[in-house]
Amino acid sequence: MENHYDYLIVGSGLFGATFAHLAHKQGKKCLVIDKRSHLGGNIYCENIEGINVHKYGAHIFHTSNKKVWDFVNSIVEFNRYTNSPVANYKGKLYNLPFNMNTFYQMWGVTTPEEAQAKIDEQKAEAVARMKVDGVTEPRNLEEQAQVLIGKDIYEKLIKGYTEKQWGRKCTELPAFIIKRLPVRLIFDNNYFNDKYQGIPVSGYNKLIEGLLEGVETKTNVDFFENRSYWEGIADKIVFTGKIDEFYNYQFGKLNYRTVRFETEIIDKPNYQGNAVVNYTEREVPYTRVIEHKHFEMFGQDVYECPKTVISKEYSTEWKDGMEPYYPVNDKQNSELYAKYKGLADKEENVIFGGRLAEYKYYDMAPVIEKVMERFSVNCKVRL
Repeated sequence: MENHYDYLIVGSGLFGATFAHLAHKQGKKCLVIDKRSHLGGNIYCENIEGINVHKYGAHIFHTSNKKVWDFVNSIVEFNRYTNSPVANYKGKLYNLPFNMNTFYQMWGVTTPEEAQAKIDEQKAEAVARMKVDGVTEPRNLEEQAQVLIGKDIYEKLIKGYTEKQWGRKCTELPAFIIKRLPVRLIFDNNYFNDKYQGIPVSGYNKLIEGLLEGVETKTNVDFFENRSYWEGIADKIVFTGKIDEFYNYQFGKLNYRTVRFETEIIDKPNYQGNAVVNYTEREVPYTRVIEHKHFEMFGQDVYECPKTVISKEYSTEWKDGMEPYYPVNDKQNSELYAKYKGLADKEENVIFGGRLAEYKYYDMAPVIEKVMERFSVNCKVRL
């Protein structure tokens, strides 16, 4: 059969594109199909006014795995972008993650000892309030957060943002969501602890184009509209879509949180001075504002591009027809996913990968790592 492939890869996001790249390098014949009109999945960028706009939300590549970092840099050079978000609470600005800058802005403390004393004092107050209620373990996210960091930071920087993210009150959210909070007693606004981070020079499309170089691709193709045909043209399928859809929702539908974006062009070169500003009060309906040019333009370059593009992000419940973003890893959905995974584990010729197929929140680097591991196993090839 002339058009027969070793692998049909359903979805051209990071998992699918990386798998196709590694398989192609080993001489495998691959076809990548995607139901969207573009390749790249959620890391796709749209060029507006000379700015690479992260169409499906901000993506910042970070890893401590040198093998992964060397791999992506062999495809495209990465820049020096460092993620240092700022929180806006009622017009006052605070650095994130919680560090000495935050504590100085919050309390005016200038030494690690003073900051620790203030945190300890507020943590003790939270424990005392729980004792009055006759409990020793935090019953919900609100209590957990206050036991970890105290009332001031919880009220101003965690509460409203979290309630907007999840669409529920913090008192109704489980404590485990916030079991750990990064607290640094140094002046360091770098959000990630990883050794390497950055954005591809000229945007993520360059990464996807590099990964898929030499690989046959088709866009505007829905696997499910002609499933039997697609299943017949390859020895194996790499599936990166929703696992419940693959099995025709036979046990029921998995839930997601989704994000809605309002993107606008602003007629000035610099809108907020930072790529990411979180709005942490409940009354502001969006969770954050992304100013895309700051991912790739630094110093004077910012002003040489006369306009800027911002996206306001609104977190919302997912409904059919919406883009599924974050799995809802509560008990009910985890049990439902386990049923689908039971079916997936029995498949001999289907490989499931990525956040939708594995119903798991993934950063980008672990996706690539997973493909490298999985590729070795499935293709009997050591990378």
